[in-house]
Amino acid sequence: MSTNRLALALALAVALTGCNQPTEQETAAPTSSAGEPTAASATEQSNPIADKVAAYAEVTLTADLSHLGDGDREAIGHLIDAAKIMDALFWQQVWGDKGELYSQIEDSATRRFVDINYGPWDRLDNDRPFVDGVGARPPGARFYPEDMSKAEFNAADLPGKDSLYTLIRRDETGVLTAVPYHQAYAEELAAAAELLRKAAAVASDPGFASYLGLRADALTSDDYQPSDMAWMDMKESPIDVVIGPIESYQDALYGTKAAFEAFVLVKDIEWSERLARFAQHLPALQRDLPVDDAYKAEQPGTDADLNAYFAIYYAGDANSGAKTIAINLPNDEEVQLAKGSRRLQLENAMQAKFDAIVEPIADLLIAEDQRAHVTFDAFFENVMFHEVAHGLGIKNTLGGEGTVRESLTDLASSFEEGKADILGLYMIAKLGEMGELDQAKLRDNYVTFLAGIFRSVRFGASSAHGQANMVAFNYLQAEGAFSRDEGSGRYSVDFDKMAAAVDSLSAKILTLQGDGDYHGARTLLDEKGQVGEALEADLARIEAQEIPVDIVFKQGREVLGL
Repeated sequence: MSTNRLALALALAVALTGCNQPTEQETAAPTSSAGEPTAASATEQSNPIADKVAAYAEVTLTADLSHLGDGDREAIGHLIDAAKIMDALFWQQVWGDKGELYSQIEDSATRRFVDINYGPWDRLDNDRPFVDGVGARPPGARFYPEDMSKAEFNAADLPGKDSLYTLIRRDETGVLTAVPYHQAYAEELAAAAELLRKAAAVASDPGFASYLGLRADALTSDDYQPSDMAWMDMKESPIDVVIGPIESYQDALYGTKAAFEAFVLVKDIEWSERLARFAQHLPALQRDLPVDDAYKAEQPGTDADLNAYFAIYYAGDANSGAKTIAINLPNDEEVQLAKGSRRLQLENAMQAKFDAIVEPIADLLIAEDQRAHVTFDAFFENVMFHEVAHGLGIKNTLGGEGTVRESLTDLASSFEEGKADILGLYMIAKLGEMGELDQAKLRDNYVTFLAGIFRSVRFGASSAHGQANMVAFNYLQAEGAFSRDEGSGRYSVDFDKMAAAVDSLSAKILTLQGDGDYHGARTLLDEKGQVGEALEADLARIEAQEIPVDIVFKQGREVLGL
């Protein structure tokens, strides 16, 4: 893939500072009683919070919309407006009244950092609070009463308490009760549903219009499966939206409650056509997994597909902390077994992270004789097959204890991400053997994966991706897959040992998931999920070089010329 082509679709900020003052159409900065905050003053830029803001590289989210008809351009506007509602709902789920929080903060740098993190906890520093007077982040966010214990929840005979789409509250007598999202957020969700119906009325693709109508119904009923099925059937639309309560990363108590988010997307038709052929190989890849037959008995749907998109708007969970660069959905296991899943590669966000973060890290930490193996093509493939790998393995435990998600509870997300990371590499090697990928470039994938780990482990223990990468780093290092030169502090991959270690770690994670082995998963995470002294020193070197920790977006109608 040409990096120059993607660069035309994306503009990185010249200086790695906090954001410029945004327009009212953008979601890049919070509002306060005084209106939109201005850029931090010179005095504020010298404070530690301003330094944290400056560690995020600003990226302008844009795309060429000239090939779209007037209806699709109008639909994008409605979808952005609906996404803003998801943004406001996510604030309610993870903090509450953001206006009350802003009223406690005087300097604009801290307000800006609150905006990046959707709250007063630094998502890339293990949720450390950075606003005076704010305590530790509640593990259950605002999905549960803060004074609720796990014992109380487990003992409660409460229909719907385990649903992805209920809030747990106390009634007037103090007894736990489950409140469905569509009731708790009725006004906001009705408004968002109406915007989706307006977009459906003008969208060019009938399949997309049908999906939008069903998704609107889902927002006001909490029945998302019909719209998930319709989204899987929708193949030809030049635009797309992912919207609603989707991922459960924010619920660190049970890993159950879904958080609101949205992505508004424009399809790269050329690259989507090139990626489509990989989906047909999923059944064969499942059969070849390096694990006993029982752990790969489920067959992935053959209707799965791969597509490339330009992201033009992020909101809510998707926009908090570290930014997503690829999507694998739906999460519903029944939909996955029936139809597979869709993997959406967000090209412009991916290119931004590679240019601003991965390459500078590789310059610093990868051995000079292997530095040429760090390429954007390999980064793109690693991310793409990470998403493909979510559809492989097993969704239901072998012992009949329910789904893997239900059995591993709060560990489910980190192990699913770890599975996807390592199986992605495994699949690239297999596709090379099948002649579908250039086998000679597998070394690029291995070295680029290592460089990418240094990017991800900076996310901290509060991130499922960071946890997964920390386990992979320590496991692969223990297996001799790579080594660190004490003199230069640079890392080299042992390609033969890397291949063997990828197989063994794949088998270990797949087995833990299939067995629903919470104790084994916790043991692996405790043993391999810690940052060692040498890595901690190397991460400090990255910070000293002022390499961005992640990206933030300048986005909205005005940016797109709508």
